[in-house]
Amino acid sequence: MYPRLLTLVRSFNSSQSSIIHHKSVSPFFSINLCAASSTNVQSNKTVKPEFPQTLDELRERLANESPSLMDFTRLRESDEYSVDVGTKKNPLPKPKWMKESIPGGAKYAKIKKKLRDLNLHTVCEEAKCPNLGECWSGGENGTATATIMILGDTCTRGCRFCNVKTSRTPPPPDPKEPSNVAEAIASWGVDYIVITSVDRDDLPDQGSGHFTETVQKLKILKPEILIEALVPDFRGDLSCVEKVAKSGLDVFAHNIETVEELQSVVRDHRANFKQSIEVLKMAKEYAPAGTLTKTSVMLGCGETPDQVVRTMEKVRAAGVDVMTFGQYMRPSKRHMPVSEYITPEAFEKYRVLGIDMGFRYVASGPMVRSSYKAGEYYIKSMIDTDRAKPSSALPVS
Repeated sequence: MYPRLLTLVRSFNSSQSSIIHHKSVSPFFSINLCAASSTNVQSNKTVKPEFPQTLDELRERLANESPSLMDFTRLRESDEYSVDVGTKKNPLPKPKWMKESIPGGAKYAKIKKKLRDLNLHTVCEEAKCPNLGECWSGGENGTATATIMILGDTCTRGCRFCNVKTSRTPPPPDPKEPSNVAEAIASWGVDYIVITSVDRDDLPDQGSGHFTETVQKLKILKPEILIEALVPDFRGDLSCVEKVAKSGLDVFAHNIETVEELQSVVRDHRANFKQSIEVLKMAKEYAPAGTLTKTSVMLGCGETPDQVVRTMEKVRAAGVDVMTFGQYMRPSKRHMPVSEYITPEAFEKYRVLGIDMGFRYVASGPMVRSSYKAGEYYIKSMIDTDRAKPSSALPVS
């Protein structure tokens, strides 16, 4: 490991962490409408147009160009890296930065009424997302975004952090869903849409055909809309990855969820780090030039800083463009406990380090989720800028 990151490892040798996120959904589909204020978009450093192609090259660049890591040492020495959660018998209160605001405002009320009128259920409401107030209230200069869950509300897997109900034999997908979802969203007036789903190991194509059809129908109805597909790992079936990557989407997203060392602790046994990295890597190969790839990691699951950094290195070496970090929050007492609350200062250091590694965008903060609305505003701007350039001038991943 390069010298400056070795400093980080030594200074944080007792650290741990992970992210909340997953969602309960309705049998038909769920929609999470958010207006993200452009003022919430985190600043993005200018990076070199060509990024290191191997881990060795990446480490050499970071050793030479990485900003000083003395701030990490300061955080550790002053106990500012994380906050304890207490014990089962004596739990400690959440830190102030984990206190979400109560939703309200005219825009929030209008969106909620419209959702009820259409009998739609939102991911953000059912999952009790901490960003609901901010996203729904939005801002005058915000870009409207939405997150839709397809393929039903029952997952074939049982990850320890996720609140979605599970079954080995969930109901079959609604064959009309791709058309219904596309028509609903095309009429909604959103600029950026995220399509996600439960895992469907019971289906021959793992649900990839349903994803593809939904994307294609929506692009026909509204060609200008930007589509992010947040997909399962399809059990590593690369034909499924290829199908979705070539469907016409703009961002191919798949969450690795946690560091490599905690995969078997956090995720279902059918998921693993190598399989997820291969999905992201091959999506980049199959998708048309200019398509972005994205992943997300939860902190607070028991990981150490050196594990986070090594995971970031391997994700970047797979050509991933966008990475997000957020705080894991326990959905219920049945789920995996939170190990610690990572401070906003530590999240910011990971963001800076990620940008220095060559990620085009990094969203990192306690309340950040994989479908992070301010991040989607930035990604939209990034895609629009890329498309204004000749193909020969597109960034090399």
